[in-house]
This record gives sequence, structure tokens and C-alpha cells, in this order.
Amino acid sequence: MLLEVDQIKVNYGQFQAIGGVSLNIAKGEIVALLGSNGAGKTTTINTISGVVNPISGSIKFDGKEIIGLPVHERVNMGLVQVPEGRKLFPFMSVMDNLQVGAYSPRAKEKKRENLDMCFEIFPKLAERRYQQAGCLSGGEQQMCAIARALMQQPRLLMLDEPSLGLAPVIVDQIFDVLLNIRKMGTTLLLVEQNVLSSLDVANRAYVIETGENVMEGDSKDLAGNEDLKKAYLGI
Repeated sequence: MLLEVDQIKVNYGQFQAIGGVSLNIAKGEIVALLGSNGAGKTTTINTISGVVNPISGSIKFDGKEIIGLPVHERVNMGLVQVPEGRKLFPFMSVMDNLQVGAYSPRAKEKKRENLDMCFEIFPKLAERRYQQAGCLSGGEQQMCAIARALMQQPRLLMLDEPSLGLAPVIVDQIFDVLLNIRKMGTTLLLVEQNVLSSLDVANRAYVIETGENVMEGDSKDLAGNEDLKKAYLGI
């Protein structure tokens, strides 16, 4: 297993955001983390990446306990997150946004190679490399956010709502890109409200509700579970 999350619990003040979430991801998998609004999905991946500290539980990355490690050390280990809302630097160029992603020691060594790889995956970004990121379309901004994360040479890439606010045709392109990234050897954890598209690309999925696991399994099995879709996913 590349990632092992065991019964993490997170509080925001007196509010319990996560009451006990567990998940495992093997190298080379795409795993989806699903649930309704407020289920705790974003808090879960923010805890894995180190943005939020749990009050209990365990998170192991490639066999090493990482709770307590700062975000930049986790990034240097290859644990990288694409945040919800993209979080680009809008007045910086596409090129500058991508180069920001190559700040860690392991990423700097292959910055040129990774830049070429990103432009190969996202030809639109190559065309717009000197354009301000804030002037890109929504789909192009999401591509830029994913490319910036790829510049960090992720071993595990976590994406928080990558299809949010995008047209259906662009959503299809983004999910095709995620499959190509997996083929290149990167493991993915996908947090999405686009349930059917997520289950279509993922190997396995976990469903959480009010900060706790309620179901897990093979994506194809979950996609056909009508009770699951009605009870936890709102479809």
C-alpha cells in the first residue's frame, strides 16, 4: 500500500468534522472518495496532505507515519494535492505558475523534463504559456492546476473536485487526462461530486457520510448499487 489512513478524527473547535475515516490506496490505483456535501471529503484529504491536523488516528505514506510532518516534507515525499478552486496565482503567467510547482528539491532536479511533460499532456497550456493564468477559461485553469501539481513529481496525486464548475465536454477531457496520468505511473485519490464519472475511472471507491466510512468496494459494484446512490450520493 502506498497510503494507509486508519481511523483519523478531526475537530474544528467543538465541531467534529471527521469521526473516523479509514482508507487504503495501492500503488498504481485510482481511488475515489465519495459522499454528499459536508460529508468530510475535503477535510480528509487536507488531513492527509498536512493542512489539517487530526486529533487521533494514523496516516502512513509508503509505510512511514507522516502525522506531524509539515506539508512541504510530505510534498517532497511525493504526496501532492490539487486544491478545490484551483488556487492559481491569477496575475502570474501559466509558465510562472508551473515553475512554482517545482520548488521542492526532488522536483527541481527534473524541472525541464517535467515542464515538457506537462505541455505534452496539456497542449493548450503550451500555447498559452505566457498568458496570465487568471485570463484562462475555467477548464484551462484546472489544467494549469493539475500541471502545477505534476511539476512536483507526485507519487500520489490527490484532486479535490477537479470537475467543479466545468462544462460536461471539459469534464470528460479532465477525466481522460487523469487516466493518462495513472498510466504514467502516478497513483490518484479523487474527491468528486461527479459520482458516475468518478466511478467510471476509479478502480475502487470509499463512501463517507458525516465524517465516517459507510461503504467501500469495487467501483463497478458501487456504480450499480441503487440504494447507495439514493442514500448517500443524492442521485
